[in-house]
Amino acid sequence: MKANKHPIAAATGHRLTTQAAYDVLSAGGTAVDACIAAALMACVVEPVLAGPMGGGFLMLAPLHGAPRVLDGFVQTPRRRIPGDVQQVEADFGDTTQIFHIGAGTVATPGLIPMLFEAHARAGKTPMRELAQPAIETARNGHVVTTLQAEVAQIAAPILTADPRTQQRFGTAERIMQAGDTLTAPDLADVLEVLAIEGPRLFTEGEVAQALLSLDGTVLTADDLRRYAPKWRDPLQMTRRGWQVSLTPSPSIGGAQIALMLDALPDQVTPALLHLAQIELLNLREKSDTTLRFDPTLAAELRKTLARHDARLRGTTHISVTDQQGLGAALTLSNGTGAGMIVPGTGIMPNNMLGEEDLLPAGPGSWEQDIRLASAMCPISLRAPDGSITMMGSGGSSRIRTALSQTALHLIDGMALEQAILAPRLHLDTLNGPVAAEPAEERWYDAIRALPADLNLWPDRAMYFGGVHAVRRSPRGQIEAVADPRRDGFAQT
Repeated sequence: MKANKHPIAAATGHRLTTQAAYDVLSAGGTAVDACIAAALMACVVEPVLAGPMGGGFLMLAPLHGAPRVLDGFVQTPRRRIPGDVQQVEADFGDTTQIFHIGAGTVATPGLIPMLFEAHARAGKTPMRELAQPAIETARNGHVVTTLQAEVAQIAAPILTADPRTQQRFGTAERIMQAGDTLTAPDLADVLEVLAIEGPRLFTEGEVAQALLSLDGTVLTADDLRRYAPKWRDPLQMTRRGWQVSLTPSPSIGGAQIALMLDALPDQVTPALLHLAQIELLNLREKSDTTLRFDPTLAAELRKTLARHDARLRGTTHISVTDQQGLGAALTLSNGTGAGMIVPGTGIMPNNMLGEEDLLPAGPGSWEQDIRLASAMCPISLRAPDGSITMMGSGGSSRIRTALSQTALHLIDGMALEQAILAPRLHLDTLNGPVAAEPAEERWYDAIRALPADLNLWPDRAMYFGGVHAVRRSPRGQIEAVADPRRDGFAQT
C-alpha cells in the first residue's frame, strides 16, 4: 500500500482495460467515467466475456454517503413469439455441455443504456473521449492474450456456429489464438457513432434495427425502446463492524453472499464453507438449516430462485476509485453469446434466453417482461476505520464463493492481496465433487476430510473466478489488486 499524490486506482481482467480506466482517472475523470472507458475496452479486448449487447450491474460508493446500485441487466421480451433456437455441444474433455444459441435466445440488452445513465448521473468526461481508446484498439487491433484464447477455445462451438462469427473472432480457418492480432473495424465504427448519438443508437437507431433484422429474433422495437436501467438500494449487512453492500433482488448473488457472511463464524474452516454451500444449494427445497441463516434474506432468495436460477459463464469485472474518493465496481456479461453477428456491427449479442442456468426449464420458459436474475455481484465493503474496498468477480456460479471467501478473509484481517490469492473451495451441485485449490497442509487435510468427493486443482485456476479489487483509506492511501487467475492487471 502506498500514499498517492493523486489517489486513483483501477483493477480489471486485462491490461488494456485497466489502462483505459487509469488514463481517464489520471485526467481527472470520475470513477463512472473510468468504468465506461474500461467497459467499452473490455468489449474489444475481452470479446467473449463482454459485449455491448449484454448486461451488467454497477455499484457506486462515495467516500461519505450511502452506496447505490445501477441495474443494467437484461430483460425478457414483452410478448412471446416463436424464435430461432439452436443447440450446440461444448467438449470440456471429461464432460460435455449443451448450449443454446440463435436469434431466439437474445434478451433485451441493458449495458449501453446503463453506461449512459451512469454517465448522466456521475460522469463528466465527454463520451467521445471515453470511447476513443476502445475505438482505436478495435480499429488498429490488439494482441490476443493466453487467457482470452483459452476462453475462446471453451466457447469454440458458439464462435464457429456461423462463418461470420468465426471471422469476427479469428479467421475463416480458426478462432483466435494467443499472439494473434484481432481487429474489429465494424465495432470501432459503431462505438464512434455511439459516442456521438448516445444510447438511442442501440434502442431505436441503426444498431437497434440491425438487431431486430436477425431471422428468428423474439425481440421487438418496443422491447428495445422501453428498456430502462434501474437505480436500486443495495442489499446491506454488517459483519464485525464492516458494512457490506451487495446487489439486491432480482439478483441472487448478493443474497447468497450475505447469507454466508451472516451465518459463518470467524476464521471459517473448510467444513463450514462446505456446509454453507450445501445449505445455500438446498434453500430452494427446504427451510430448515443447520446454519442460522437470516430468515428474511433466505425468504427473499427462495422467492427469486422459484422463478429462475442464475449462473453466467461469460463475465468480467472492473473496480476503480477516483480522486474524489468515489469507488465504482462494474460486473458485466454477455452470457456465452448467441453465436451470430448483428449485421454491420461486429457485435455478438447475448444468449441469456437460452442459458439453462438462468432458465432451468429450458429455452422459452422465461416469464414476459421481467429482469432475469443474475449471480453477478459488485460489492462495497466499508471497514470500521472508514476504508472502502470495491470488488467483484467473474466466474459463473463461482462468483458467490470467490467473493464470499475473499470478503471473509478481509474481515478476518487478511491483507487485500492475501485475501484474493487465498485458496478457494467451491461446490457447484449438491451431489457433485468439491472443487478446491492447493493450499497449506493443514487446510488440505481439512478438505480431504470433507464428506464428499474431492476435485483438487493443481494450481490457482480461472475456474474459481477472478476477484479484482481497489481500496481507499480515509487518508487517501490506495491499493489495487487484480486476480492472476483471470489475467488481472492493477494500477495505482
